[in-house]
Amino acid sequence: MTLRCRAHSAHPVWLGLVTLCLAALALQPFATQAQDWPDEPNYPNISEQEAREYAQNEYGPLNDRKQAAVKWAMEFQPSVLTLKEQIDELMWFAENAESLRGTDVESVAETIKTHTWESETLAQAFREITGINVTHNIIGEGDLVEKLQTQLASGRSVYDIYVNDADLIGTHIRLESAVNLTEYMNGPGSAFTNPTLDLDDWMNPEFGQNFDGDQIQLPDQQFANLYWFRYDWFTDPDLKEQFRNEYGYELGVPQNWAAYEDIAEFFTESVSPSDVGADTDGVYGHMDYGRRGPSLGWRFTDAWLSIAGAGDTGLPNGQPVDEWGIRVEDRTPVGSTVDRGGATNGPAAYYATRKYVNWLNDYAPPYAPSMSWSEAGPVPSRGSVAQRVFQYITFLSADPFTSPESAVTDDEGNPKWRVAPTPHGRYWDEGMKVGY
Repeated sequence: MTLRCRAHSAHPVWLGLVTLCLAALALQPFATQAQDWPDEPNYPNISEQEAREYAQNEYGPLNDRKQAAVKWAMEFQPSVLTLKEQIDELMWFAENAESLRGTDVESVAETIKTHTWESETLAQAFREITGINVTHNIIGEGDLVEKLQTQLASGRSVYDIYVNDADLIGTHIRLESAVNLTEYMNGPGSAFTNPTLDLDDWMNPEFGQNFDGDQIQLPDQQFANLYWFRYDWFTDPDLKEQFRNEYGYELGVPQNWAAYEDIAEFFTESVSPSDVGADTDGVYGHMDYGRRGPSLGWRFTDAWLSIAGAGDTGLPNGQPVDEWGIRVEDRTPVGSTVDRGGATNGPAAYYATRKYVNWLNDYAPPYAPSMSWSEAGPVPSRGSVAQRVFQYITFLSADPFTSPESAVTDDEGNPKWRVAPTPHGRYWDEGMKVGY
């Protein structure tokens, strides 16, 4: 599993933005009204009026920024924090941004739903609370990487903050192109570091660390890749009996690629749209993509080789051969091919590539080979795909997978699908990466 992380320039206001972004990303926005909170778990146990009185007593009189802190604390509900704790945290931003008010900050992220919410909601919250003007630009991932490369090559600042892949950690370490956040937070940036910031609360911060354990990137959003399947089809008694008669074991979530292939074959060759009530031209046991381009490259480097069993055990990266099949010694890449100690052309890599090609041709829709990553992501929502070994979860919160009108939800928008850990390949051993 890899995280998409931020790389930071040395702008003095970056940490406030990142801290507020990450705090808010853990919350599901809830539009508050005049009434008290719903009587449900994880909602505040005090009323809105009591929250306002608390803020007035502790921090009053409330200027515009402190009023904004109270407003947004009530907006970001429910939360693992109490409402008073949230108010205290956001008040810290309102009180400690005086010297930075009016500063302009340009950040950039790729076009996915999480970052659009950051741009439209979180940037506004930060601006109202701190007086710092944040423009969170949303552009295509290819454009983002090009902008970052231009900035690294020229030394000219294009953006102050980048949401970029944790895969770039090696680049940032070699070029010293991002702020060492550990040194900054404990040194010149200590005045701008939220005292409640606890990196141990963050998921997998090690993916953004250098060899010494210093934080170079901070996780912004997790871009996990999981096994996706049609739960309603997998639990259908007639399909279960048919599968058991054909393959001799129960239809269920596969733990390895052999079982995945059986299920792919079954749905593609033995199940028709009428069997599952699907208004589609066919039923397919697999989905993938094959258009030549950058997204096809990361289709393999995003842990596909390690899921097959290339590389060595170890987290966050296999040692000495990592999940890309590259051998690293004394913190230096020394080879990727077998004759140089790597694994990119070893048995597991050949096996992974062969399975990718065969499954794409034999069990996926006929248009899949011409698709890119972004085009293939929503395809299972059309209602013709039984499972997908490699589903990027960023697509699963979008309307095609959640709307009551979707082919993969019921009339109330409840999903007919589920996700599970990614099944692994023949060469995989316990302790290797499985998933992305």
